[in-house]
Amino acid sequence: MAHNEVPNTSDMNYVPLMPYKGTEATGGDSKLTNLNVYYESGDIAWMLTATALVLLMIPGVGFFYSGLARRKSALSLIWLSIMAAALISFQWFFWGYSLAFSHSAGRFIGDLTNFGFRNVLGQPSVGSPRIPDLLFAVYQGMFAAVTVALAVGAVAERGRMLPCVVFMFIWSTVIYDPIACWTWNPHGWAYRRGGLDFAGGTPVHIASGSAALAYSLMLGKRRGHGTHELNYRPHNVTHIVMGTVFLWVGWFGFNAGSAGAANLRAIMAAVVSNLAASVGGVTWCLLDYRLERKWSTVGFCSGVVAGLVSMTPGSGYVPAWAAVVFGIVGATACNYATKLKFVLGIDDALDIFAVHAIGGLSGTILTGFFAADYIAHLDGVTVIPGGWLNHHWVQLGYQLADALAGFVYSFGGTCIILFLMNLIPGLSLRATEEQEIIGIDDAEIGEFAYDFVELTREVVTDTGEDGSKYSTEHGPDKTYISPKA
Repeated sequence: MAHNEVPNTSDMNYVPLMPYKGTEATGGDSKLTNLNVYYESGDIAWMLTATALVLLMIPGVGFFYSGLARRKSALSLIWLSIMAAALISFQWFFWGYSLAFSHSAGRFIGDLTNFGFRNVLGQPSVGSPRIPDLLFAVYQGMFAAVTVALAVGAVAERGRMLPCVVFMFIWSTVIYDPIACWTWNPHGWAYRRGGLDFAGGTPVHIASGSAALAYSLMLGKRRGHGTHELNYRPHNVTHIVMGTVFLWVGWFGFNAGSAGAANLRAIMAAVVSNLAASVGGVTWCLLDYRLERKWSTVGFCSGVVAGLVSMTPGSGYVPAWAAVVFGIVGATACNYATKLKFVLGIDDALDIFAVHAIGGLSGTILTGFFAADYIAHLDGVTVIPGGWLNHHWVQLGYQLADALAGFVYSFGGTCIILFLMNLIPGLSLRATEEQEIIGIDDAEIGEFAYDFVELTREVVTDTGEDGSKYSTEHGPDKTYISPKA
């Protein structure tokens, strides 16, 4: 029930919502005051559900990345994704939430007022007055975790896992938390300037995509990359589809949950997210069919994710029809951006930069065009001047400033973090050539995604027509013929 509705007082189960007038950091003394009376149970229930949906996205990322990689490194990418959920949940509790969303934050980063979730309880959150700090903290913690999971896919098939885990904690603290603060905290410079980012175009997608580009650059190319020696095709399309389904479902919590309450704005965010995903999938499929004359399942899944990514920053600001534009433009931009790694000479194994950085950038720019004041006000609270639909021409400049600042800070900061880590004994980023050949799963985990698969290559010796001996090596990732002595 909205605050300005007239309740049906004949309903004896109705409990009026009380306006919050407290001054304590915790929201009040729970032994003396019922802190629940400040919040609607429907809002609480929806945001808890949205939190679970965003958590579901993290294994979705793992399965999506695992399917795109080769068989011998498939499990490592799933492991890194679920490790991101665990490690960043602790980092967020430890100091991440305080650095991003403390009530006394500065323009670029918060302070340690809420270190260890200190005093994080019943006070209305900085993200939405409809939910308490504690709920907002756990919800945003899932955002921090999924962002890191997206970025670390860059280590695919040649990065060591211990340095990657250390990187997760450092990157989330030094890169993600400040960007989240300046974008979403009411004290942040981009928020105060008027930048519009509903659910994470810059903090989540541009930041993770540019970090993945930097990680790929610092790691170097995979062994044999750019030659015909190895087969780099996705090894398990079923995993890709399953990961896409998890992401598509989870994105309802990601975008619609960013309304911070169960209201019409959340409904609109869900509608445009699903529509952009659908249009994005069809668009990418058609673009691939134009060249290959094949209906690519991987292409459809990539387009769905690209549509969701591009819709993220504007999902709570634009009308339903605009989602078609977001889906088409986002999928097209990301599809063509997959060629940039060849131009740049960087082995972005899973096209994270193309889908997330370029998708986030296109969505952020489109938000400047299509943001509408009446859509933002569907929550009954938010008032914005809108974008070009409302003849607010300068909004595009605010969007570009926020996006470019996030890209430069994340890319540059990631390069510095990785360069310094690589100098520390034991934290060298790259696996050895031998480890890369046998696969990261075998070298660093000792377990495999497919235990029933014989990972040892079968070698068959044959005699050629000229009497010479040849060895034919068959394996899950390559088949080649070499002369035998």
